[in-house]
Amino acid sequence: MVNCKVILTGHFGVGKTSLFNQFLYQKFDDRYLTTIGVKVDKKVVTINNQEVTMMLWDIAGEVNQNKVPVNYFLGAAVIIFVFDLTRPSTWKTMQEDLDYLKKINPNCIIKVIGNKNDLVSTEKVTEILKEIEPQVEMTTSAKTGENINPLFDQIATEILLPYESSK
Repeated sequence: MVNCKVILTGHFGVGKTSLFNQFLYQKFDDRYLTTIGVKVDKKVVTINNQEVTMMLWDIAGEVNQNKVPVNYFLGAAVIIFVFDLTRPSTWKTMQEDLDYLKKINPNCIIKVIGNKNDLVSTEKVTEILKEIEPQVEMTTSAKTGENINPLFDQIATEILLPYESSK
């Protein structure tokens, strides 16, 4: 079994807690509840008969990631940077945030996720993704659950790669 720390971060209101709850509990709540500090839980994902235990950290949203305590990011194998497809302000300064995250945790896998794709047309999503400089891994909907499990399966697969190659 492989253990890893996975952090959900990004601006406030982008749906980090909703992604967290959808993945862990298959639940969605329309009410906006502010995360204070950090919420931690775990889930085991099985890929090719191998288990990956993910310690998921749902970090309170901030406009700039440098306002989040640095020690939250220490030891993370993966950072999921979430932005809101309906709010341009959440992706306009994203590169600055990603540069900061790469600086404080240079060996970490960083996944850029556009959330709330259920609220935006396919054409609009395509337009947004063309505008954004960093590579966006995928778009998700915490409300419908779209691409939530594939995202975490992909993360587990990447976490297992070094173990697979050492066999």
